[in-house]
Amino acid sequence: MAEHFKTYSQYYDLLYRDKDYAGEAEYVRDLVQRFDPQVKSVLELGCGTGKHAELLARAGWQLTGVEMSTTMLEAAQERAANLQQQTVSGSFEPHLGDAREFRIDRTFGAVISLFHVVSYQTSNDDVIRMFETAATHLPVDGLFVFDVWYGPAVVAQKPVVRVKRMENEALKVIRIAEPEFLPDLNRVDVNYTILATSTSDGAVEQFEERHPMRFYSRPEIDLLARLTGFEVVHAEQWMTRSEPSEQSWGVAFVLRKIGK
Repeated sequence: MAEHFKTYSQYYDLLYRDKDYAGEAEYVRDLVQRFDPQVKSVLELGCGTGKHAELLARAGWQLTGVEMSTTMLEAAQERAANLQQQTVSGSFEPHLGDAREFRIDRTFGAVISLFHVVSYQTSNDDVIRMFETAATHLPVDGLFVFDVWYGPAVVAQKPVVRVKRMENEALKVIRIAEPEFLPDLNRVDVNYTILATSTSDGAVEQFEERHPMRFYSRPEIDLLARLTGFEVVHAEQWMTRSEPSEQSWGVAFVLRKIGK
């Protein structure tokens, strides 16, 4: 997955500056605590630049993050270093690693994976390996919480071309997302064209990246959970808590690790 973020990650925080990270962090914390209010230690698979992790650490969680993009990890490490200089009730420790392969000699109260990281696992082997990473780092009854692109909504609504414009004091960025819908593969290949213009000298950088994204049905998640030692205990529309439907492009799942 790292190859999809080699250049894109340089503009990641700017492109998602309007994302409600605070609201999402509060939502994820509430979702985990609905099923286990005692959770404090958490492993985040695909922590990105660490925005969710920083907020969750400030709320009292001890976060261990895993990120395979070196440029995103650098931003996460800077956030972690800043946290260490402040008085906060939690902590954030980011690591370079692949969610499919990462291993650390610890278990956690919960494993989380946000912003569709599971949907970047487009092959059965990839997603099984990621679920196995989660299971390895959880005790029996530990929680695995993640969100995905939800198949019924993707099929019903169909992906469309989108254009996003963001700017700060240094850059103006235009991102064009052109999706290729591959329903027989449960996949959407999102082809990004990004134009980044320096406000100081007008220099323009243009590049293209392809981000394959898998969408999932409830029966798929049930089967993947069973194959990797979990059971599905809950599913809901991301942020709204509504029952998943054809309007629910993003759905959050809560899995619990079961004993052998």
